[in-house]
Amino acid sequence: MAVRLLAGSQVEYRKATQRWWENIAAGVPVDLGERPVYFISSNAHSVVNMLSGFALRREEELARYLQECGDESLQAEYDDIQAQQVPSSRENFLYYVLKTYLHTEEGKEWLDEWRQEEDECGIRYIDSEHVFDVTAQIVELSALRLDWLDPRLCFEGIERLKESDAILLNIDYPLGAGAYHVLSQVAASIGSFRGVYILGKAATLNGRIGDVMIPNVVHDEHSSNSYLLDNVFSAADLRPHLVYGTALDNQKAISVYGTFLQNRQYMGSFYREGFTDIEMEAGPYLSAIYETMRPRRYPRDEIVNLHSLPFDVGIIHYASDTPFSKGKNLGAQRLSYFGMDSTYAGTVTILRRILASEVGRS
Repeated sequence: MAVRLLAGSQVEYRKATQRWWENIAAGVPVDLGERPVYFISSNAHSVVNMLSGFALRREEELARYLQECGDESLQAEYDDIQAQQVPSSRENFLYYVLKTYLHTEEGKEWLDEWRQEEDECGIRYIDSEHVFDVTAQIVELSALRLDWLDPRLCFEGIERLKESDAILLNIDYPLGAGAYHVLSQVAASIGSFRGVYILGKAATLNGRIGDVMIPNVVHDEHSSNSYLLDNVFSAADLRPHLVYGTALDNQKAISVYGTFLQNRQYMGSFYREGFTDIEMEAGPYLSAIYETMRPRRYPRDEIVNLHSLPFDVGIIHYASDTPFSKGKNLGAQRLSYFGMDSTYAGTVTILRRILASEVGRS
């Protein structure tokens, strides 16, 4: 078996990333080069679900779909939520049902309406074209409709958000070293960062599926650097929004070349050195962050101090795999909220941080 890599040079990666960014910049009516930006690397659904409130305004239609689709487990879950027999989030449940409904023939009729309502509250959805598959969403914070927000994002004084000049850029997280190229391109193309937030899956060596890990040390196998950072999040920030899992802060993460390359012996050496959080993107992102503050490329094989940066850096990983236990991953689970719960707990925490920061500036 042979593998041939096409257009795999450093220059070609930069060209591809530049074309990716040009497509984004051309798709929004504002000059991103002059605006402060909050950057989120997460997924293509949770941020806009909470900011647009589309599913929450259609609870009646989604409840009718539940009855018609005949899924007894989903119907029982919804009935228990309505009767307050389980601590599950009603909002998270509706976001989940909306996702399944949109894949039906009837649900596809909502897509145009969904995009129209996103436009009304300042959300632009931009598909990737020609290059790697990383979709993006641009949100003008001042254009958000406050009465449409997920209720967990509302707090006293949020009406001052209308005075904000900031943009929220959310991307569907890239894999591995692609994260470095993406964030480097964004940093070179915008006015300034006010925050960089990373929300993604990880394997845990000391927790359970659905737990959340918050690292303040990240070792990057790409650069062989160990990054020390002031993670703006703590377990106390997550705990009010996390129903089923446990928030673990002060964790040590390792960014590996690929999760398929790990084996029990290899991971055992990580665990003995205190690493409990295995993923692929945090290290490359931190290498790009280093270059926003230093007049040289990121170093190699060093302990790198990223404390006291002029903008927020926050990393939240939710446990999707327990590799020491066979068959334990989110792909093997049905609706149990181990995935939904931790994903939306992280999203709530990040969005509340951003909105509170902007309100505090006004």
